[in-house]
Amino acid sequence: MTEDILVRVEGHAGFISLNRPSALHALTLPMVHAMTEALLEWRNLADVKCIVIDHAEGRGFCAGGDIAFLRNSAINDGGESGRKFFHDEYQLNHLMFTYPKPVVAFMDGICMGGGVGISQPARYRVATENTKFAMPETGIGLFPDVGGGWYLSRLEGRVGQFLALTGSRVAGSGCLALGLATHYLPSSALDEAKARIASEDVERIDGILGTLSETPPASKVVETLFQINRHFASDHFEDILASLEGDESEWAMRELATLRTKSPQTCKVALRQLSAGAAMSDFADNMAMEYRIASRVIVRPDFAEGVRAVIIDKDNAPNWDPATPEGVTDDLIEAIFAPLPAEEEWKPL
Repeated sequence: MTEDILVRVEGHAGFISLNRPSALHALTLPMVHAMTEALLEWRNLADVKCIVIDHAEGRGFCAGGDIAFLRNSAINDGGESGRKFFHDEYQLNHLMFTYPKPVVAFMDGICMGGGVGISQPARYRVATENTKFAMPETGIGLFPDVGGGWYLSRLEGRVGQFLALTGSRVAGSGCLALGLATHYLPSSALDEAKARIASEDVERIDGILGTLSETPPASKVVETLFQINRHFASDHFEDILASLEGDESEWAMRELATLRTKSPQTCKVALRQLSAGAAMSDFADNMAMEYRIASRVIVRPDFAEGVRAVIIDKDNAPNWDPATPEGVTDDLIEAIFAPLPAEEEWKPL
């Protein structure tokens, strides 16, 4: 067990609290293993009737995975330890998705990347005024993984594609409106919510959260759904860029400028990923697809370069390779999505 994960049973609730505040609770492999171990232990324990996922302190619920570690893997061991991280993280994501007991995730703070992967499988997903939800992977040359192909593709209209490509942040109110969250509570009510979930009948969880909920403010992303559905309608990245180029509105110009900074490879991967994910009926199939993608993009040039530009040198000036959407060929995308050798394919726990 790692000190970066705090595990306890309170009443009839198993609590898993992320405890790595210096890194906004970004997940490491020991944290993934500790969470998995606790969930497996509690799965068949009659005294534990529900699970609560939250963070111990600080302003982040979970800022993602440890991307500096993943970059080091890409550079130093050919991506081997990085693939191990993705493999086991995706098993945790699937374990949560199929978990037989109610899971409540408190998305109070920054919820990005890996944080999306451990909140979206939960039956109850609680947003607050502090919530900042995003899948910012196009900015680091990765891709919106941890189930993004499943969750984002099932959002209203084309908002999932918009979030995947732009990395746009969604406030708690937007999370509720889009269905990324099931409830919106003031952060001041969270301690009461957790105490009641731990002590009252598990059939009351929905009622407890409903009673403590408040009406959120208007959502910016919801106000732009018409523009999103119009300009992000295509599964071809070049079509989306052309659509935005043809609109001189401030919104369109801003989103176009944003897309011009993103990895063209990642944008094309994300559109293909969401299109394929939408057609799948089994979450495990989606995760197997995402593992194929992850095992390859981690050693592609854009990932090491993206993390360098955003995390290490912080110059925010990545040199993408290929540098243009046109340079990302259909053959390259096919190779990224191709099946792995049978012994290397991802499988659930």
